[in-house]
Amino acid sequence: MRYLALALLPLLALACGGNGRSTPAPSPAETPDGRQAGQAGEGNRVVMIIAPRDWRDEELLAPRRILEAAGVEVVVAASSLQPAKGALGATVTPDVLLADVDPEQYDAVIFVGGPGAQEYWSSAQAHQIARGAQEHGKVLGAICIAPVTLANAGVLAGRRATVWASEAPRLKAKGAEYTGRPVEVDGRIVTADGPGSAEEFGRAVLAALHTPAG
Repeated sequence: MRYLALALLPLLALACGGNGRSTPAPSPAETPDGRQAGQAGEGNRVVMIIAPRDWRDEELLAPRRILEAAGVEVVVAASSLQPAKGALGATVTPDVLLADVDPEQYDAVIFVGGPGAQEYWSSAQAHQIARGAQEHGKVLGAICIAPVTLANAGVLAGRRATVWASEAPRLKAKGAEYTGRPVEVDGRIVTADGPGSAEEFGRAVLAALHTPAG
């Protein structure tokens, strides 16, 4: 069993753009600590959901930096409150448990990708959060392989969406219109294809926060 797990590591590293090399991760220290009055996102609150391990570093850190720089309050959630290590080595301690996330309390709900994000593909809690966000007109986002969670929750049926290319059949099977674009916006649903699109994804989420629901 130990040898099987070791053999799978290179494959997992490829998920969401990994290449198996030791790539420097964005530093959490780059994230601004405070907000300034009058910024574009002031008053907005976003929850970003990561796996307890092997979340993709850029996909949390880059959008969080963009959102916080605009004055958005960002809360990090996971299925455990233990320090969560990213696939490239960054470590973040979640603020809240996934079980305690109420989408009504946030302006946006974002699912971060990386190999560990498969944990939420079949998670009833994650699906309930995604459906709740959609029902209440919140911005709903996912990047890399995380759009599969949205598809399995039933919120992408009939909607344009993108995902890490290998997972496109999963979206199509759930009725999504897969576009293959780096970032796709359909109303208040924002999806992206991987870490190379993390900054564009963050900017798209910020823009969607100011797009009227409907």
